[in-house]
This record gives sequence, C-alpha cells and structure tokens, in this order.
Amino acid sequence: MRSKILAAVAALVLPFTLLNAPAQAEVQRITAAVFPADIIGEDFPDPDVFEKNGTWYAYSTNNGRGHVPVASAPSANGPWTIRGDAMPGGPSASWAQSGRTWAPDVHPNPDGSFTLTYTAWHKASGRQCVGVATASSALGPFAPVGTQPLICPLSQGGAIDANTFVANDGTRYLTWKNDGNAFGQPSTLWLTRTANNGTSLTGGNTAMLTSSSVIEAPDLVQRGSQFVLFYSGGGYNDCNYLTSYATSPSLSGPWTIAYRPLMTTASFDNHICGPGGADFVGNKVFLHGWVNGSRHLYVADLGWANDFPVVRGSRVRTEAERGTLNHCVVRTGAAGASGGAVAAYIDHADSWVQVSVFAPSAGGYTLWVGYANGMGSTASHGVVVNGNSQGSVSYPVTGWDNWRQSSVPITLNAGWNTVRLTKGTLYAEVDYLELQ
Repeated sequence: MRSKILAAVAALVLPFTLLNAPAQAEVQRITAAVFPADIIGEDFPDPDVFEKNGTWYAYSTNNGRGHVPVASAPSANGPWTIRGDAMPGGPSASWAQSGRTWAPDVHPNPDGSFTLTYTAWHKASGRQCVGVATASSALGPFAPVGTQPLICPLSQGGAIDANTFVANDGTRYLTWKNDGNAFGQPSTLWLTRTANNGTSLTGGNTAMLTSSSVIEAPDLVQRGSQFVLFYSGGGYNDCNYLTSYATSPSLSGPWTIAYRPLMTTASFDNHICGPGGADFVGNKVFLHGWVNGSRHLYVADLGWANDFPVVRGSRVRTEAERGTLNHCVVRTGAAGASGGAVAAYIDHADSWVQVSVFAPSAGGYTLWVGYANGMGSTASHGVVVNGNSQGSVSYPVTGWDNWRQSSVPITLNAGWNTVRLTKGTLYAEVDYLELQ
C-alpha cells in the first residue's frame, strides 16, 4: 500500500477558481477549448438579442452610437453590422433624463410590432425606472409610450433591467430588478405579468430572489422540468462580474441557486473579463466582457444537461468520487481536495474512473484533471471517450494531498459523453474532472 501524507491545512475551495492553482511550469496546458467569440468588437453592453425571419438583432445600453444602439446579422455568429440608434429621440422626455438609457429589451409581438422596455433616469427622483416604447420595425425608430414610467418603485430604489418572458402557455411577463443596492437596501428580482404587447401591467409583483449583494440583469427561461432564472452578480465595472442562475419547478418558487456560477472570469480561464449581462436565446448565449475599457459583445454555444445550462468554454466540474469506479476506491478526508474526497488506488490493470460530461456542441474540448502524484516521477492515466482511446493525461510530481491539475485535449459528441480514466504509468489520485 502506498503511503499517504495528510496535509496539515485544508485549502479554501472557491467556486470556479483553479483549485490550488499550480505554477505554469507544473501544468500540462494543451488547450482545445472553444471560448466565446467576440462578435462586436466595440462597446455594446447589456445585450438583448433575438432572431426574426432569418435576421438576428441585438441592442445595447447607450454609448457613442446612441440611446439604444442596434445591430443586425444573418446568423448568431455574425457578421454583425451596427445599424444606428433604435430610439433616436431618446426616452420619454416627460419623466426621463437623457444620458442613462440602459439594458434595453426588445420583443417581437404577434401583430408584427415590437416593444422596447428600457431603463432611464427618473428626473424627479434621480433614480432609475423602467420605460416602454414601440415601433413597427426591429430597427426602430421606437417611440416612448405614456407620460410616466412603466415600473418605478421609488421606495425600493427604483427599477432596472426589465426583460420579457413568455411562458409556454403564452402568458407574458417582465422580469426586473428593484435597484435597492444602489441605496443601501437589498435587491430583489421580480416577475410581473403584462398586457397590451407588454406596454401595461396586470396583477401584482412576484418576488423571485432577494440578496443583500448585487444581483441584476434577470433573464428567465422555461425548460421541460423547470424554470431557470439567470442573473448577473458582482460589480459590473470589473472582472468580478459573473453570471449565475437559480431553478424552480414553478414561477412561484422556491428558487434554488446553482452550486457554482455559470460563467466567471476564472471559469473562462481569463479569456472573458466580467462575463455578464447575459441573454439566453435558444442554443446560444450572448454576453458582454471588458476589453480595454469597453464591454464587447460575445456569443457562445449553450446546451442543456437535464434542463441545466452548460456554456461552451466555461468550466464544468464533476467530482471524481461521484463517478463510476472500478477496482479503485473513494478516499474521504482528503486534505485540500474539492469536496474532501478523491478516487484513489487506481492501481490495477482493470482500474478506472468514469464520469458523464455534457457538451453543448460537437468538437474539441479541454479535459482538466485535478490530481495528486506522490511518486518519484511523472504518472499518467489513459483517456477513453465514448469507448475510444484519446491518448493519455500526464501528472507531474506534486506529492500526496498536494493537488494540482493537468489537461488533455479531447473530442466530444454533442450531448452526453462518457469519459474514463484508466490505469497508466505509476500512480496518481484523482480529485475532479473539469470540461472546458
């Protein structure tokens, strides 16, 4: 039996960080991951995107292009062309002050018209509120409706980030956030039923999530078994911005927050700075990220693993000890390991650890393996994907209970795949597998 040296201090585990991140020289870094594509290489934050009659449209928070910049493309991946300002006259002059027209949402209506909800600066209070406008074309011009904002709970800090959601039964809603954190109050993500092509409200407001920290930019999706509420968290102005989600079997809750955020700077290996403001459309997710002081528009493939979201390029972790183990064991109490347990004694010709991983689309991915190697030289495991060998993953020496990670490029089918690590050279324990 090989000796195990137990570490004296357990490492702190943070969501989607690189556990006990090794020095670059200690990592076998062969990248096959496909990261989100930068499709509008200039400031285009808080995107809202939809497809209509074969053309894709995207809208952003105000910038040098206008109050509501609009772009179009023949496909989700582009090429994208900025077409000007969808609301050239600006927000409603009766209540809104020009200059902070944020987070637009445009929804095509059954009668061929389009409804825009937007955040604007409420002149009387100095707070943010939600207005509404309509147009006969996706490109505008949108004309504000009414002389008052659509949603403006001043006692709760105002309202921002309205987003249209249509349930499978055809009922139409707005999700939105009361801007409490801007005034030292908690923030809540709300659901409100709408009428008249989204230009009026009907019924009361339903609270979905409340937090004392920043949560914003809600986007609600209905899957077969549940509702998925996406939202951004952290400060939007740096790389700490992220996208997470919560799930519920019904719109009335309760909502269960995901164990780890869906997209962070770290989960994209720093390829995207502050991935947030996300809009989930079919099998694509559109998001913004910081590049040299501007927030560019990105797109990534989106998949659904048993009605839970998976974004291509963002790491998804599977604990090795929760997989299927053959002629090896789960070792608990592993100091510093993710989840405190690992797959150990993968020592025999018929030893293997197998997990299921979900690929949003077919192609090349990076498989990261968290491991410890207390042998005197590099160890390895064979890598078998869907029953076919795809080479091996090597583990430089670390010492037992000194966890590092190594990577290998693999090719996956769209959907579920099985990945098996088999006995290779010498010995190593496996903490987790991450697909990117």
